[in-house]
Amino acid sequence: MIIELNKRQQHILEIVKDKGPITGEQIAEKLSLTRATLRPDLAILTMAGFLDARPRVGYFYTGKTGAQLLTEKIGKLTVKNYQSIPVVVNESASVYDAICTMFLEDVGTLFVVNRTSHLVGILSRKDLLRASMGKQDLESMPVNIIMTRMPNITTCEPTDLLLDVAQILITKQIDGLPVVNFKETAGETKMEVVGRVTKTSITKAFVDIANNKIV
Repeated sequence: MIIELNKRQQHILEIVKDKGPITGEQIAEKLSLTRATLRPDLAILTMAGFLDARPRVGYFYTGKTGAQLLTEKIGKLTVKNYQSIPVVVNESASVYDAICTMFLEDVGTLFVVNRTSHLVGILSRKDLLRASMGKQDLESMPVNIIMTRMPNITTCEPTDLLLDVAQILITKQIDGLPVVNFKETAGETKMEVVGRVTKTSITKAFVDIANNKIV
């Protein structure tokens, strides 16, 4: 959400644009107010990014619009701040067990791991629905028969930008990605599943921005 400034805050911005750098005392004098009265307004304008302040110099206008500040804020969000607990199943689990897990955990994607808890596959609702439409015995069919395997698995890391992940979800038309840490084991690169990021995660980030929970 672009912050809506009140009249006094807009007036402060105009003063700083015209006279900056300018001290808080000088701004207060021009508005015929006390420095203490202006302190909350100056704090809001500084935290929002409209103004910057330097010791013994004063306040100056950053030249950034509300839209630019919002873009910068979104561009700084990383996966680690919004990832949730991953829901995993072992590759030896049955399709029936996977369906039950997906239903009980109320998720759209399951991550399949091997005996060492490293990512080996992904199960979507479509995968499980496709398997259940046949005449196979779902209780005896292991999920590794129907899961999506590498190199067709898209992952992300905790340090990745949330905006980049959102673009991947849109482009690939998928509900979520596993968050992984890459590890070298016996000369092979393994992926440890440490979280998941979904469309709901992206939505939560936008709600936090709208409620000014992100500085």
